[in-house]
Amino acid sequence: MNLIKPTELPSVKGPEQNFTGDVKVAMVFVGEDPSQMSSGYVCFECAARSAWHTHPKGQLLVVTDGAGLIQEWGKPVRRIQRGDVIWTPPNVKHWHGAAPDSTMCHLAIQEALNGKAVEWMEKVSDEQYRA
Repeated sequence: MNLIKPTELPSVKGPEQNFTGDVKVAMVFVGEDPSQMSSGYVCFECAARSAWHTHPKGQLLVVTDGAGLIQEWGKPVRRIQRGDVIWTPPNVKHWHGAAPDSTMCHLAIQEALNGKAVEWMEKVSDEQYRA
């Protein structure tokens, strides 16, 4: 059994092609065979956000700090906050990030399918974010 403190893990800047704004990502764990589960602790500065993306086996987010926004393709933007848990089903196009007036951190948990846990797509425009 391992005790992991995500805020004490080393982090890297979220890749520019996958994020808008200042985002830090710390890998929390990568499952050992036969597990295909992985988890990352992601912190977004105000108005920072992911690009549109899908997960082949879905994704569970647990908001650990601050307030943010999420959106499923074709649906309204929704506000999330510390303590919220969000389940995104497999292959649902979506994005998530910090609210304009708050930072936001979340724990992201997902499984890989054929070695891939995420399919990145186009960036979220400012107009989409402000909707």
